[in-house]
Amino acid sequence: MPEPSAGATLELRDVRKTFGAVVALDSASLVVRPGSIHGLVGENGAGKSTLVKIVAGVHHRDSGDLLLEGRSVDFSSTAESKAAGVAVIYQEPTLFPDLSVTENIFMGRQPLAGGRRIDRAAMYAEAERLFTRLGVRLDPRRPAEGLSIADQQIIEIAKAISLDARLLIMDEPTAALSGVEVDRLFAVARSLRDEGRALIFISHRFDEVFSLCDTVTVMRDGRYIATHPVAQTSVDQTVALMVGREVGDLFPKTPATIGEPVLSVEGLTTAGVFHDVGFEVRAGEIVGLAGLVGAGRSEIARAVFGVDRYDAGSVRLRGRPVPPHNPRAAIRAGMAFIPEDRRKQGLVTNASVARNVAGVIRSSLSRAGLLTPRAESRAAGPWAGRLEVKTGALDMDAATMSGGNQQKVVIAKWLATKPSLLIIDEPTRGIDVGTKAEVHRLLSELAGEGLAILMISSELPEVLGMADRVLVVCEGRLTADIDRADATPETVMKAATRALETHR
Repeated sequence: MPEPSAGATLELRDVRKTFGAVVALDSASLVVRPGSIHGLVGENGAGKSTLVKIVAGVHHRDSGDLLLEGRSVDFSSTAESKAAGVAVIYQEPTLFPDLSVTENIFMGRQPLAGGRRIDRAAMYAEAERLFTRLGVRLDPRRPAEGLSIADQQIIEIAKAISLDARLLIMDEPTAALSGVEVDRLFAVARSLRDEGRALIFISHRFDEVFSLCDTVTVMRDGRYIATHPVAQTSVDQTVALMVGREVGDLFPKTPATIGEPVLSVEGLTTAGVFHDVGFEVRAGEIVGLAGLVGAGRSEIARAVFGVDRYDAGSVRLRGRPVPPHNPRAAIRAGMAFIPEDRRKQGLVTNASVARNVAGVIRSSLSRAGLLTPRAESRAAGPWAGRLEVKTGALDMDAATMSGGNQQKVVIAKWLATKPSLLIIDEPTRGIDVGTKAEVHRLLSELAGEGLAILMISSELPEVLGMADRVLVVCEGRLTADIDRADATPETVMKAATRALETHR
């Protein structure tokens, strides 16, 4: 347990929380001091979200102590937590889209003028002051609808400041942000720290944790593991504490026998998106598709699978043409496609694990037009077992699972089709380091079994660590085809910025 701290903004001691037979928190502890940014890290399922929800008043702890500025508190609602000075900034804020930016900030507590009418001038002026204080430019009068995730988060922070929140919890706030937006958010976070507020920053991105935070606490299996000043620890040490073992190799790539071409793409073109794209992926080969955000990587993959139309070119699988804009034909030909947004495009979140895994092959499982849960479970069981999906039963809803397990369910669903080509977009986005290693190990095993894999990733270490070849996309064109032995951060980034001659 961390050392008790006089003057701490937040202190949790041996907090326990169960949901039926499931122990979500068991002896969880945390001390956060004013004027600091405190990183909270752990694998999916480590208990971070449950701990946050207890502080936010969503859940009630079973036992243990919760102190806010030295005073024992026991929140029974989110309203009580907010009134006590706690604010949570989520990855995807929920604003009222039809109301203005200012109305969202002051909802339910608008300043009143004579006749008990809302004093809109005062309200807009206060919103202007809040944004100036945060060093950001936002029009207080514009509707919230259409705002970027980054701007929505800034509005939530402005609301927290207007309520004089002393503790701000930022839960995976950068997952949907661009680099410029992350920099702005971090500047705001540092300004709040310098005002003497306490911040908790939860993220799977170690570069962000180590650049932003002063202190980092590690959780594992619902328990407190350790707290260290960031300056006195390292990423490797933190990872080892998180997973309970040394993770010497996050990219367990093993050599595979490269066979004949499985996917052949020639002259693929969509006006204004990508132009004259051609490449091959061979059996047993992992081909990484790299490039800057907006370069056209995902759009190429979607066109190959038939989700999006293309204007010219051809796609062949094992020498046979695949009809354009026809995902069903692509599946029948032997393609599988795992999209970037697994929750919205890869899962039916209110359906069971078994139903999700059996989703694409349901027609082959039905008898006389009927499909039973037992048949779904029989088909899903081996794949869920192979991917070590951590769920007590195949009938558990996918929505209740961690991000890493949801990713495994989506992979299992497509592997159940027994494809010859797997297209996987951002295979480890939003999942913890331990699960990342498991996904990487699985991809390596699948390649070893002869599966052709096209992997799109924004994480350069992932591309370099897993790919046999790296295709680089810049402004919708392939600018490099680099063998694994020659692929370095420098060669890939040069190609991604058109500074390298095409390797073709």
